[in-house]
Amino acid sequence: MKRTKTVILLVVIVACFATALIYLWQKNQEDPVTYATESPSEQTIVVKTMATGNIVPKEEVLIKPNVSGVIQDIYIEAGQYIKSGDLIAQIRVIPNVSSLTSAKNNIASSKTALETAKINFKTEESNYNRQKALFDKGVISENEFEGIKNTYLQAKQSVEQAQINLTSATQNYDIIKTGTTSGLGKIAQTQVRATISGMVLDVPVKEGNQVIEANNFNEGTSIASLADVKKMIFEGKVDESEVGKIKEGLPLEITVGAIENQKFDAVLDYIAPKGEAENGAIQFEIKGSIKSIDSTFIRAGLSANASIILDKAENVMAIREALVQYDRKTKQPYVEVEVGDQKFERRDLQLGISDGIFVEVKGGISKSDKIKVWNQIKGIPSYAQNN
Repeated sequence: MKRTKTVILLVVIVACFATALIYLWQKNQEDPVTYATESPSEQTIVVKTMATGNIVPKEEVLIKPNVSGVIQDIYIEAGQYIKSGDLIAQIRVIPNVSSLTSAKNNIASSKTALETAKINFKTEESNYNRQKALFDKGVISENEFEGIKNTYLQAKQSVEQAQINLTSATQNYDIIKTGTTSGLGKIAQTQVRATISGMVLDVPVKEGNQVIEANNFNEGTSIASLADVKKMIFEGKVDESEVGKIKEGLPLEITVGAIENQKFDAVLDYIAPKGEAENGAIQFEIKGSIKSIDSTFIRAGLSANASIILDKAENVMAIREALVQYDRKTKQPYVEVEVGDQKFERRDLQLGISDGIFVEVKGGISKSDKIKVWNQIKGIPSYAQNN
């Protein structure tokens, strides 16, 4: 029994030894590790951050009526270009009973005031004529006559003012009842006209809809929205982690989802001083003016992305960032440059900006140097071997 155990143990030892010899032999048959190399190239490196948003008009004007009533006619439709002063809609006024009664009472009061002023004027006119005859004969002094004359002129002015008040009360009654009055012409309040030239973006009302005038207690009913579609802006939001990297005046590249293969240049004009919480993150609103879109029609409200260019280096020497190694102690970036057949030496680098793929090299190597691909995965070809 003891002899059998000894034999088994010897067999196991011999098997392990044979396995080790076979492994070492196979290892010795493998080709030695051969490192691929890459040379620096000329690149334009752009460091940017992204923002999502929409294309909206720079100035959108809401047209609202001057009087409350019912839409009688609409003369425009969305997508139409109109000029400032063009007629948009006609309103039929439905008078308020209380306001109408008050206006009637004002007319009656104005008529009474006018009659009273006329009677007073006739009395003062008769007195003035008598006193003037006495003044002409030298019976009364000039000072006394001047006082009588002033009273006469004041009575005459009171009649004129009372007539103006009656006319105003009558016009106010007509406006309350019909929305217009004689003498208003093109500025009749029942006629809604464009205040700017541009495209009609939306007409949210229809004929027969009731509308309310804008006042201190109500913002009024919008009859149409107008905008100059040649002056559009990008309106979007950036995350709080990115807002510290941007500032007003930075260039933007706008891409619109509905317009393929075209980019629009813009300038960042506005960054909100206060963020808003959205989906658990703080977002800051930004706005950028698109420089020129004369040849392209961009519809308001289209979704778009903005690349905010933080830094840019054009036509500089660069290498793939994956080629860069860092000293464990000093954190100094370096690469290994080929100096012979599969022989490499360390070269410390001075790096510039990086876009995550390529990094600018300011010093340490030349364009003719061949850099070791130190982290190449076996079986997968290099990004660019021996270029």
